[in-house]
Amino acid sequence: MDDFLSIFARRSGSFLTRCYFFGLSLILVFSFLVSCDQAELSESNSQINGEINDFVHLVVDAKKSAKIDSFFTSRYKHRAFNGTVLIAEKGRIVYENAFGFANFKEKDSLKTNSVFQLASVSKPLTSFAVLMLYDQGKLDLEDDVQKYFPDFPYENVTIRMLLSHRSGLPEYMYFADKLWPSRSKPITNQDVLSLMIKFKPYKYYDPGKRYNYSNTNYCLLVLIIEKVSGMTFEAFMKSQIFEPLGMKNSYVLRYEDIKEPEIENVVVGYNKRGRRAENSYLNGVVGDKGIFSTVEDLFKWDTAIYQGRLVRKETMEEAFKPAHKDLRLNDNYGFGWRINENDGDKIVFHSGWWKGFRTYYIRKLSEQKTIIVLTNTARHNFISIRKLTGLI
Repeated sequence: MDDFLSIFARRSGSFLTRCYFFGLSLILVFSFLVSCDQAELSESNSQINGEINDFVHLVVDAKKSAKIDSFFTSRYKHRAFNGTVLIAEKGRIVYENAFGFANFKEKDSLKTNSVFQLASVSKPLTSFAVLMLYDQGKLDLEDDVQKYFPDFPYENVTIRMLLSHRSGLPEYMYFADKLWPSRSKPITNQDVLSLMIKFKPYKYYDPGKRYNYSNTNYCLLVLIIEKVSGMTFEAFMKSQIFEPLGMKNSYVLRYEDIKEPEIENVVVGYNKRGRRAENSYLNGVVGDKGIFSTVEDLFKWDTAIYQGRLVRKETMEEAFKPAHKDLRLNDNYGFGWRINENDGDKIVFHSGWWKGFRTYYIRKLSEQKTIIVLTNTARHNFISIRKLTGLI
């Protein structure tokens, strides 16, 4: 009996032990499954919240796009707008469209890769090229123009003054009309410099005295870019900016290029009467105008600016600073950019008009918003910087 009881006790203990460990295993498995379910539920909630946030964002974008589309569609229907539009926010395109014709005679529709004359929106790109060379240590903003062209007849004019329109130099578009011998022969940037050296047209102001917008400044900046880089402006822009940034539909085009364009998708410009705008001997000068591009290519450049590619962010911040104490903060100029600064909200922009083309490039820096509008008609009374900025 004692042996039987001892055996039973041993076997019972072994059985109870096994039951204990089996029960413990069940508890652990159950706990694991519960924790997995909770993790899965948490992940599911996170995904749902993400989807809700994405949905809300999409709704906001849809409302914004509808507002923008209504603005341009209305003007297009009333024949007050013919062009392309791209609006972006924090690196995302929120609206992109094309309205009307690239050539009214042939009735070929505009596309978002249609190529427009940028007019004075060329100036921010020319400034960008100068600042590239500055970042590379190849020039200094305080350099005197006479350092590069000893025969230049105006003293104490610096690159900084050229960039910010504070040189006081005369407008070449005016003195060329009097001094250039033939309207059928295009005048070049070098020709403008030669006229200044030979005739020394009367300057408007002493260097640094006050702000005075003059296309001559950017004509001379191109010559400095060519002198420093050893390349033509066309070659420099293509190899150093357009190609590295993937701007495949951007070009520097002069008089002959405009007369018989060999590139695809070039748009025809029209004057206020709806007639094809004539070519001009002044189209031999580039930098102040003469750069052709698309809304999509300009967006690529815009993205590069925000990323600090090719030109350092710190250098671009200098370009966006008001350079004129004699101007209001909400109507100032930096290095190739007009500046509107209100309560810390800074908008940098440039617009342009030239031979049937009207262009707008606006950047709201605090919110990383960008508006690019390119048109090929001179009817622009129903579009303005103020109205466009109101869209974002």
